[in-house]
Amino acid sequence: MSANAQGLEAIAKALVAGDKGVLAADETVGTLTRRFDKLKIPSTPETRRDYREMLFTTPGSAEFISGAILYDETIRQTGANGVPLPDVLLKQGIIPGIKVDTGAKLLAGSGGETVTEGLDGLRDRLKDYHAMGARFAKWRAVIRITDSLPSTMAINANAHALGRYAALCQEQEIVPIVEPEVLMEGDHTIDRCGEVTGQVLHAVFNALYEQKVLLEGMLLKPNMIVPGTACAKQNSVTEVAEATLRCLLRHVPPAVPGVVFLSGGQSDVLATIHLNEINVRTADIPWKISFSYGRALQDMALATWLGDKNNAKAAQQAYFHRAKCNAAASGGKYTEVMEQEFTGKIPREHDVESQDD
Repeated sequence: MSANAQGLEAIAKALVAGDKGVLAADETVGTLTRRFDKLKIPSTPETRRDYREMLFTTPGSAEFISGAILYDETIRQTGANGVPLPDVLLKQGIIPGIKVDTGAKLLAGSGGETVTEGLDGLRDRLKDYHAMGARFAKWRAVIRITDSLPSTMAINANAHALGRYAALCQEQEIVPIVEPEVLMEGDHTIDRCGEVTGQVLHAVFNALYEQKVLLEGMLLKPNMIVPGTACAKQNSVTEVAEATLRCLLRHVPPAVPGVVFLSGGQSDVLATIHLNEINVRTADIPWKISFSYGRALQDMALATWLGDKNNAKAAQQAYFHRAKCNAAASGGKYTEVMEQEFTGKIPREHDVESQDD
């Protein structure tokens, strides 16, 4: 095995070591501004920096968080004490990562489907990001379900882009997180979600093979198999776990070291419950199953912080609590009683937020 392959494999394994998971703090300026606006927080480079730095410096969070995905603005920023934010993470024992796609754009001739862009100039950008400290990256494809969608064209276009992205990352000694997200929006059933997700994963791994991507040096970031948010039947946690594992076992090669789920618009508590239910069934599963959550890790912390430095400690406690719960779920050791440590409440099983961006 080459030194490059060994390095990629080591980083990929480190990102899913123990029961740790990945913080997705890679919201674009527009997305984070919309979340700030809802809470009447001014969105400036300084407030966005302060918010991310607050999360990154949460005492003890490295016990549960292995890596953090940054946005281009964030990876170039320095903290309040003048230290670059990637170095702030490294000091905590957290691996810096970077979002490298430029978003989903309309796919010509598709009738409204999208393909994620960002391949132009990616090799040079990856070189720069590596020099800034990034050791892994993320690229998100977006797949929408209706009665007639997704089309084969949209699936293949997104799979091809993910394959090229992953190959370029590994060329630059950066571990690619491959994220083909089948959206929750719609009235589709859990069976339809499983069918489409299987088609997408099949196409993605074909593309990765064609692009000669080292499977041992990457991570998969898929959606769970859930019914659409407007579906009349919202399946039980057990049914979601069984359908999700069935889909993964059919379509994900055992060489992949880890599966880090996206939350996809689930509430923070429900995303944790689903993750735990999946992990209590993983005795004979070839991959480590963990999390790479954005809002499902951050929502409580952001609502506590509200842009006020006097709230920073309480916000860090909220983030620490959520990270601790998800790490426990990654080991199949989460219980709903753990929520009482912070909120004093037992959560509702089905508390799903709408997805945006």
